[in-house]
Order: sequence, then structure tokens, then C-alpha cells
Amino acid sequence: MFGAERNQAIKEEVEKLLKAKYIRPVQYPEWLANVVLVPKPNGKWRLCIDFTDLNKACPKDPFPLPRIDTLVDSTSGCEMLSFLDAYQGYNQIP
Repeated sequence: MFGAERNQAIKEEVEKLLKAKYIRPVQYPEWLANVVLVPKPNGKWRLCIDFTDLNKACPKDPFPLPRIDTLVDSTSGCEMLSFLDAYQGYNQIP
């Protein structure tokens, strides 16, 4: 389905995720999601998962996202603010 370079990138990323215990093998999955490879600016590949079909099957969350100006205003008077820039995105946070 993919070229040799992309297949190798997928294999390496899956092995890395298995070793880190972010993913595990499943014998009989109830749903599947497609792998999407996105080129990075450095010439490497980013492995993404297309959860479009799963999202269609999930119940909608009616909780509204707060407006950015409300969030900024809520920090007024705070003594400390924290920022997080994780190298591997959400996989960095257990």
C-alpha cells in the first residue's frame, strides 16, 4: 500500500510505541483506524491515526470550549503561570 520508505517508517514507529508501552497488540479489535504518514520539515515522517470513523460513532460532548479572552482574563492577578511544550505531544504526559 505504501512505498518501501513509508513502510519502514511505520514499522519503526510501531516498534517504538510498542517498546514504550503506548500501544499493545489486540487480537480482535472492535474498530479500526487508518494510519496516515505526514512528512515533517526535517524529511522524516510523523505517524498519525485517522479517527474520523470512530469520532462519528462517539457521542457528542456538549461542553463548550472557553473563549480565549476569558482564559486570558482569568490569569489576571496570578503569581505564577506554567507552560508545557512536550517533545512527543500527548505521549509525554502519562
